Amino acid sequence: MLERPDAVLTLIPLLAVSGLLARTLIAMTGFGTGLLAAPLAIAGYLAALALVFMELLAWPVAARIGGS
Repeated sequence: MLERPDAVLTLIPLLAVSGLLARTLIAMTGFGTGLLAAPLAIAGYLAALALVFMELLAWPVAARIGGS
């Protein structure tokens, strides 16, 4: 069974790449303009960074530090 640390470590690169994949799909279909697709590349990296900060500040790591 996949434990929480394994899931988080798997989710970080997937989130980082998701913005690039969304940008590529929009560019390939031609429905979006460059102005719409440009911020999507950064969105995946920001989502991955937010996940890391949430893990460090709000979830298991913070509970372990506060409990000791």
